[in-house]
Amino acid sequence: MAEHLDVIVVGAGISGIGQAYHLQTRCPDRSYAILEGRAALGGTWDLFRYPGIRSDSDMHTLGFAFHPWTDAKSIADGPSIRAYVEDTARTYGIDRHIRFGHHVTAASWSTADARWTVEATGPVGEPLVFTCNFLCMCSGYYNYAGGHTPDFPDAGRFAGRIVHPQLWPDDLDYDGKRVVVIGSGATAVTLVPELAKRATHVTMLQRSPTYVVSRPSQDKVANWLRGALPGKAAYGITRWKNVLTGMLFYRIARRSPAKFKARLIGMVRDHLGPGYDVDTHFTPRYDPWDQRLCLVPDADLFESLKRGDASVVTDRIARFTETGIRLESGEDLPADIIVTATGLELQLLAGVRLRVDGTPVDLGKALQYKGMMFSDVPNLAYTFGYTNASWTLKADLVATYVCRLLNTMRRRGLRQATPHNSDSGMATEPFVNFTSGYIQRALPGLPRQGVRKPWRLNQNYALDVVSLKLGSVDDDMVFNNPAVPSRRRVDA
Repeated sequence: MAEHLDVIVVGAGISGIGQAYHLQTRCPDRSYAILEGRAALGGTWDLFRYPGIRSDSDMHTLGFAFHPWTDAKSIADGPSIRAYVEDTARTYGIDRHIRFGHHVTAASWSTADARWTVEATGPVGEPLVFTCNFLCMCSGYYNYAGGHTPDFPDAGRFAGRIVHPQLWPDDLDYDGKRVVVIGSGATAVTLVPELAKRATHVTMLQRSPTYVVSRPSQDKVANWLRGALPGKAAYGITRWKNVLTGMLFYRIARRSPAKFKARLIGMVRDHLGPGYDVDTHFTPRYDPWDQRLCLVPDADLFESLKRGDASVVTDRIARFTETGIRLESGEDLPADIIVTATGLELQLLAGVRLRVDGTPVDLGKALQYKGMMFSDVPNLAYTFGYTNASWTLKADLVATYVCRLLNTMRRRGLRQATPHNSDSGMATEPFVNFTSGYIQRALPGLPRQGVRKPWRLNQNYALDVVSLKLGSVDDDMVFNNPAVPSRRRVDA
């Protein structure tokens, strides 16, 4: 017989741990379990183990609102973040609700029963079945099985090792080696200065440049506030300081892209000096925030370039050779190790197959609702963070909104909440207006967004606070499916 829970949370990363906390706090009478496919919690911060892995958001916004980040470093390394997530789960007893090694494969909604039937495989591959009234998909946004690697010509000829950062091997020795890192995104700019500490030389090979911004690893204001005020007060002020600062700079960037671009490029020139070819290697062809900006703490990438430990080459790959990479320009890049920091494979809902009353759900034909649900899919929420701010900011709002829905249904004696768009003629747009490769590759299978609320996606934390914490739960949401009165035994 299937085990039944009021709520099932899929994923024990930052999103899942946050959702669990809010369920315990705001809906204490509901039973829940977290189904985690891996053997450990932490999600991204447990999976990725490449050298130098760190946050690209400050920890006062990437951290949980309810569990202050107290480390002096605001830009934190992966092990510290993993320890913080583990400590949060342990502190609030959330770890006792996690079922490790439970990989969810499918979920089917029954209106007649007002519940999801969730299929999974267990730790040794055994089939498992659960049922729940509400399903929270906190499984991240990419395929955990492997990242994106282009089909490089003659890759098989290379005599050295080729590795992807998502599957970094424990036995990889890069001491004294020549390393080429293919890519220019957040992973590449993290790897290059870290590998350069031990490698003979590291080359970042990019097809085109990305905006790279240096930021101090420590937030002096946050550290001062923590010494002057109670912990939670200091954390709350710092969190809002960083949120509002980020929103302000994003607004300026989108309103005056040419001026903002000039400022970003100017800061790179200040770091690297007048003799460096910034136009070629650090001047993107797109406007700021068409893709996510890359953050480097304490200018570590620029420092490694100035020392000569690392270099940047902007060119296209013609083919791999036995000793490295031949570029379209004819130049040869010698390498002992090639790291393909070429991006993620976006996978919404971890590839879980959905059915509603027997009909498969085609997410590519659905509309997103408030950035957290899908049109005509009942009692299911998903977490997808901001592209221009910290992931956890949105995750926290989604978690609290789920609790609002659960409590509204309980109060009204109804069992089902379904987003429904009655305006069939409403124009639509892509799920995310972002030009990054991992988004563009996945767009056909992603839901779309509408041109009006609540079907339009906000990339704005303040607007989402108003919508998800304070706004109505009834806008284009159909509440129905009355609860069946429980039968009480009457003694004769």
